Amino acid sequence: MRSPHRRPRVLPVLLCALALLMSRPTVSVADDTPSGDGPAALGLSAQVVRLYEDAAQATSRYEHGRQEAEAHRAQALRIEKLLDRERRELGVLREDLGRIARAQYRTSGGMPLTAQIVLASSPEELMRGQHVFSQTNLAVNNAIEKSRRAEDRLVKDEAKAVAAWEGLQKRNTELAELKKTVERTLDEARWQLQGETDAAVAAGSCPGAVRLDQKRKKLSTAWVAPVETYALSASFGSGGQRWAHRHTGQDFAVPIGTPVRSVADGRVVKVSCGGAFGMEVVVLHTDGYYTQYAHLASVAVDQGERVDAGQWIGQSGTTGNSTGPHLHFEVRITPELGSSVDPVPWLEERGVHLGDVHPG
Repeated sequence: MRSPHRRPRVLPVLLCALALLMSRPTVSVADDTPSGDGPAALGLSAQVVRLYEDAAQATSRYEHGRQEAEAHRAQALRIEKLLDRERRELGVLREDLGRIARAQYRTSGGMPLTAQIVLASSPEELMRGQHVFSQTNLAVNNAIEKSRRAEDRLVKDEAKAVAAWEGLQKRNTELAELKKTVERTLDEARWQLQGETDAAVAAGSCPGAVRLDQKRKKLSTAWVAPVETYALSASFGSGGQRWAHRHTGQDFAVPIGTPVRSVADGRVVKVSCGGAFGMEVVVLHTDGYYTQYAHLASVAVDQGERVDAGQWIGQSGTTGNSTGPHLHFEVRITPELGSSVDPVPWLEERGVHLGDVHPG
């Protein structure tokens, strides 16, 4: 029979990994935030940007934790199999103990020593009987001790396995709750930003540029998409009740507050609010084309300012003639409405592939 001491060391591995996973998550604040000031101390536009970063980090933590939990769940199932084997081996030990005890009784192990002396036919037989009795007692004692150790080990391993399961479930709950909290806070800030913008536009006051603290990335191309993550919705030339004529741009379905980027180097020739496009920015590029970014919730540049490819020029919203949060993006030959060209092939010619377009 295999000794119960020889166990694969799987449970300690699970517990060590669990300990690393249990470091409590926190909502991050950028290093340039003044001491004692959280996101609430920032301007609303900057709050939304910061919360976008926090939401991305929370989602990443959640996904990482979920993947870790799946891996450890498989490991915990293997531990359960080991525990089942321990239980079976303990049952075998108990059977062995019972068998030894019965054999001892049958070989006069339970007979008083006086009776053994009287019944023995010779001293040699008595000595042999005593030797057998001594060996049997030793076997019984060893079996009892082995069974006791196996029982202790089984109880401890079962407790560790339960603790590991509970720890994983608690960690997953914390990660899910963190993700929900950050996303809920972000959604509230988005609509608050949109509400303040709508109120300002309705009062005839176009909000000024809000400078956003952008962590600039080194670009490998001279052209980029106007937003990083998106779903393409209404396409160029599509028809519908929302437009007097054909749709003049490409819509990017993104939540309110999503940073909007200049697709290339250029100069801001127009910043305005009101009208069908709501808050908008128009940029003139070095090749003579103009790009328009409309329905914004905030702008981050002033008219006449030079911008680089990928630089944030505003945040998406739903101002003007808009049925929901999105970025309306146009490419024009002139800065004015009526000279637009299809943005999708225009960007593709410059190495920017947007993916599948869904007609509006």
